[in-house]
Amino acid sequence: MLTERLKHYGRLIRFERPIGTLLLLWPTYWALWIAAQGFPGWKLLIIFSLGTFLMRSAGCAINDIADRKVDGHVERTKLRPLATGAISVKEALGVFGCLLFLAFLLVLQLNVLTVGFSLLAVVLAASYPFMKRYHHWPQVYLGIAFAWGIPMAFTAIQNQPPPLAAWVLLAANVAWTTAYDTMYAMCDREDDLKIGVKSTAIIFGEYDRLMVGVLQVATVGLLVWAGHLADLNFWFWLSLVVALGFFGYQQYLIRHRERWLSLQAFLNNNWVGLVLFIGIVLSYSLP
Repeated sequence: MLTERLKHYGRLIRFERPIGTLLLLWPTYWALWIAAQGFPGWKLLIIFSLGTFLMRSAGCAINDIADRKVDGHVERTKLRPLATGAISVKEALGVFGCLLFLAFLLVLQLNVLTVGFSLLAVVLAASYPFMKRYHHWPQVYLGIAFAWGIPMAFTAIQNQPPPLAAWVLLAANVAWTTAYDTMYAMCDREDDLKIGVKSTAIIFGEYDRLMVGVLQVATVGLLVWAGHLADLNFWFWLSLVVALGFFGYQQYLIRHRERWLSLQAFLNNNWVGLVLFIGIVLSYSLP
């Protein structure tokens, strides 16, 4: 019985699907390395890695609570444990609360300024799932939530308000997240139109591919600015070229707006985050 409950809780937090954690983790790692101008130390690396996993998992739990009445009508989400009744709302709230408590214990190991920034992170994570009911820009809101680890990384290392480089990096991540989450939303567009859920994929309409492309170009432009501010070297610029190649491949995948190819394009962004992280690490490791 306990094993079965834990299995459902694991599905609630998408334990078997780490892509969300990875997409949240890469920008946080970018910020940690830039803020420290190299390896940030094992303590901060472990705290931010575990914190990222916990906050993403909490976000999944509250998302499924918010969407429990609509997930059953969407092909991609109809088997989620709350949608099928495998677990109760009370159980899901318990999981959400436990995850937030563990994340709070982690952030208490950091300075007061970072603890203050973490409070907004909780607000963003808890409120994001409800945005799709009120406006067509939940992907932008998610981008801010996913990027909030960036200023936190800077405050944790420098113990002062984040510099311009942190905010430019945050803006780049908002543009990137909006682009890849729009591709993700393209998978559900037909179902979302039927049930009244809002998204950028819907408001962009026939210009969805164009707008994703504009956001990808904006991401690269902002990363160029952040790279100059951080004085990164050849390895970072090379990683940006590779990232551009991945963006081009994603455009190819979504050319016919097929549901599962759009999902593949979304998943491909893990490689974008990884290659940029490698470029930043090598910038501080090699001349």
